[in-house]
Amino acid sequence: MIEATLHKLAEHILGLDEASLAGLSQKYKERIENFEVSKEWEKSVIIFFIINAVRAKNQIFNEQILKRGQTQEKTEPDPRRPRGKPKLRRVK
Repeated sequence: MIEATLHKLAEHILGLDEASLAGLSQKYKERIENFEVSKEWEKSVIIFFIINAVRAKNQIFNEQILKRGQTQEKTEPDPRRPRGKPKLRRVK
């Protein structure tokens, strides 16, 4: 039950726009810096960390995509050369 709820929450959060969340980051940072014993303060902490989790996820995702792109560039064979044949040039 708890895990299913967390999965639903994650699905919903993945649908949120990072740029919109970034605009809210400062608001919730200020709220958590002004500690008070209340449910609203506790919610603010959770919201702040959700915003930062989305940012961290996107940063890791983008770094991995870049690494993959660089790796593919290095390992992609020359499409003009048939596979299995050595790269030879004619010298005159």
